[in-house]
Amino acid sequence: MQTLKSDILIPIRRIAGSEDIPLPAYESVGAAGLDVRAAVTATVRLEPGRIALIPCGFAIAIPPGYEAQLRPRSGLATKSGVTLVNSPGTIDSDYRGEVGVALINLGTEIFEISRGIRIAQMVVAPVSRVEWNEVQDLKPTARNSGGFGHTGT
Repeated sequence: MQTLKSDILIPIRRIAGSEDIPLPAYESVGAAGLDVRAAVTATVRLEPGRIALIPCGFAIAIPPGYEAQLRPRSGLATKSGVTLVNSPGTIDSDYRGEVGVALINLGTEIFEISRGIRIAQMVVAPVSRVEWNEVQDLKPTARNSGGFGHTGT
């Protein structure tokens, strides 16, 4: 596979006992996300409607000014109904623990999570820091305060 130049270098540490689990990797040259794998010690049977926190076998040191976002894999979501409970999940720059993925089975069948399967994708992205400027009024727009469903179906 052709590779593209990296933008940042991120320290990664394998969790003991996870040496056989591949590190997160881009599965195609145009992939935005790195596929993340399950580092379970035994197969997890995820029943419909249930949630499980799945370890990934690594810890990372995201640099300040960045975050890592954990997102669902489209194949798992469309074929099995398995997705992330908190999507996207955020890994902050000051977190140093093992990365885990909170999966939920929205499908109708039990989904088995075996060691090494790809369960999520991770996108590293810059984050903006804001400062609030408290004002009495906000500049009006055509939408103004129109919210959920205000433009129809």
